[in-house]
Amino acid sequence: MAELATIARPYAEALFKSCGSDAEVFDLITSVARTPLPDSGRNFLRMLIENGRLSALPAIAGHFHALVNARRGSSDAIVYSAFPIDAQALAGVSATLERRFGRKLNLAVQLEPALIGGIRVVVGDEVLDTSVKARLEQMKVALSA
Repeated sequence: MAELATIARPYAEALFKSCGSDAEVFDLITSVARTPLPDSGRNFLRMLIENGRLSALPAIAGHFHALVNARRGSSDAIVYSAFPIDAQALAGVSATLERRFGRKLNLAVQLEPALIGGIRVVVGDEVLDTSVKARLEQMKVALSA
């Protein structure tokens, strides 16, 4: 998907520059939204546009997501795996990780064949690495010491 984002960026910038007023920018953004925005969302978007803060929207979304997670007592977690993980195995991994980290986790899985086997889990600034690659690195350090 990085290629699509790279292709889309200059088109989005050109379209944005072609919009002559705040109302056109607002109409453009609300027209591509997946679901209709509630009044509070529409007012928020208008405020961002009028104050020239639209470029802050991705950072705002990230902070908002963190606040939602904090209220729910959950965290986002990325599970890096050398191989695809089926739904049943992922449910088991999720339960184990939630006990280990002491909170509800919103798991996302990313393939990373360089791990050779096992998984590496990143939850905020915490990392749990049980991959074969990490174990080989530990053996390498122990043997060279």
